[in-house]
Amino acid sequence: MICRPHCAACCIFPSISSPIPGMSEGKPAMVACIQLDSELNCKLFGKPERPKVCRGFQPEVILCGQDAAEARKNFMWLLDKVEEK
Repeated sequence: MICRPHCAACCIFPSISSPIPGMSEGKPAMVACIQLDSELNCKLFGKPERPKVCRGFQPEVILCGQDAAEARKNFMWLLDKVEEK
C-alpha cells in the first residue's frame, strides 16, 4: 500500500513521543503535526530531520483502511484499546 494523498491519519491520530521540528515534546494523539501543510502532506518527508518513528511508519490496509474515514475509525479503535489498559 502507498500513502494515501490528503489523508494524514498517521500524522494526526497517534501520539508521537519523540521530538518533531516545531514540536520539541512530540505531539499528543488527536493533534495534527505542525509539519503538515494545507494539503495534509508532510513538509519533512524525505528529509533527514523527519523523526525516525515517522520514517518507520509503513501504510498498511489493516490500519489505514480503504479511505481516510476508515483510517480515522481504525486509529480511534486503537486509541480506545490503549486507554482501556
